[in-house]
Amino acid sequence: MQKSNQVNLKWLKKYSRPGPRYTSYPTAPVFDTSFTSDDYIKMLERPDGKNVPLSLYFHIPFCESVCSFCACNVIYTKNRSHVDPYLDLVKKEMDMLVSHLDPSRLVDQLHWGGGTPTFMSPDRMDVFYEEIKKRFSFTENAEISIELDPREVTKDHISVLRKHGFNRASLGVQDVDEKVQKAVNRLQPMDEQVVPIYESLRKEGFHGINMDLIYGLPHQTPVSFEKTVEAIISLCPDRISLFNFAYLPHLKKHQVKIDASALPDTDSRLEIFAMSVERFITAGYVYVGMDHFALPDDELVLAQSDGTLHRNFQGYTTRGGCDLLGIGVTSIGELDNGYAQNYKKLEQYSAALEEGRFPVERGYRRTEDDTIRHRVIMELISHFRLDTKKIEKDYGIDFQSYFAGELQELKQFEEDGLLSFENAEITVGFQGRFVIRNICMLFDAHLQELENKGQKFSKTV
Repeated sequence: MQKSNQVNLKWLKKYSRPGPRYTSYPTAPVFDTSFTSDDYIKMLERPDGKNVPLSLYFHIPFCESVCSFCACNVIYTKNRSHVDPYLDLVKKEMDMLVSHLDPSRLVDQLHWGGGTPTFMSPDRMDVFYEEIKKRFSFTENAEISIELDPREVTKDHISVLRKHGFNRASLGVQDVDEKVQKAVNRLQPMDEQVVPIYESLRKEGFHGINMDLIYGLPHQTPVSFEKTVEAIISLCPDRISLFNFAYLPHLKKHQVKIDASALPDTDSRLEIFAMSVERFITAGYVYVGMDHFALPDDELVLAQSDGTLHRNFQGYTTRGGCDLLGIGVTSIGELDNGYAQNYKKLEQYSAALEEGRFPVERGYRRTEDDTIRHRVIMELISHFRLDTKKIEKDYGIDFQSYFAGELQELKQFEEDGLLSFENAEITVGFQGRFVIRNICMLFDAHLQELENKGQKFSKTV
């Protein structure tokens, strides 16, 4: 008899295929360059936006060294003098933003990502945050978070972060095994680097600490990765992210440094995932979805329980009612039923700002059909259920007719016992949650065209 928290490898093997992560819908490859700075201004000045709170994402692109597994947009340099000119550009972008926003709008969420945000010295971080506060006002209980590389964080960094109200942090751990760390050029001894930073964050009062792990890296096995899982469980972080390594050397050139023959095969990779899920659930974590786990009293779990969990470019979030402004090179914003992405190259980003225009490279405005499908996909991926009658009421459609083709394809998941469609509600079961990306892909009207164009995605599991 299968235990309630045991992952059935049969379905993982059947449905493991490339697919989007649905941090947006339509997904980023659909964005196009016909979307301009003027289009972005119209989104910012939305007439119904006065009472909509803001979420700010700041991209700090610099890293001192190359982690060969990385899929982020990063500028590799040891020269810390690049920070000040970059922050000057970001300040220009902020000035442009506030000139088009109602001054009464408050920030309910802020996140510093990268790259490595602590590439900035503590003093520069201090000054930069003061510049943000000059331009934006915050809600009393704003979520303020940062991504941290344990190799780059000092106690002075942490003190500055707490001074400015940072209350959540995400630590990049990936794997505690030294052989794996060497293979991906990220040596960070657990006891000497990760644990002291974690303990300092706790001491300073951070109440939401996440630890990032990656499975599918070279030399990983179910046995070796179980040691990583146990090490993380022993620390009891509030949240855990377990990402599937996307080996795409044709897109990320630095990944050619990885020895492909050392990567775990498909069966081993899926066994690592299944073992990790089972161990985290046994330890008391709730499987929120896709790659996220959280303790039962965490905001993510509570939001999922009351139906307010949301998904965007930062993953699962409890602040779904915000307009997300992406600030800095390559950042993506989501607001007023659309998306805007900044230039990926620093030179283009800088040139646009110097010319007095938003550094928008591409974007997208959702059509009515996109909006309906966005709602369906986000409901499924966040809550694993969908009230089709509510969709009909909110959008004036007949769900069965509108999605006739999709519902026909959905039957394969019903036949496999991964979901049910009864009383006008789609309910994804425990085993189905692990292939939720595959289920969402059925409702993606753009996917076939992207695949025909050769668009590459990471595997769904």
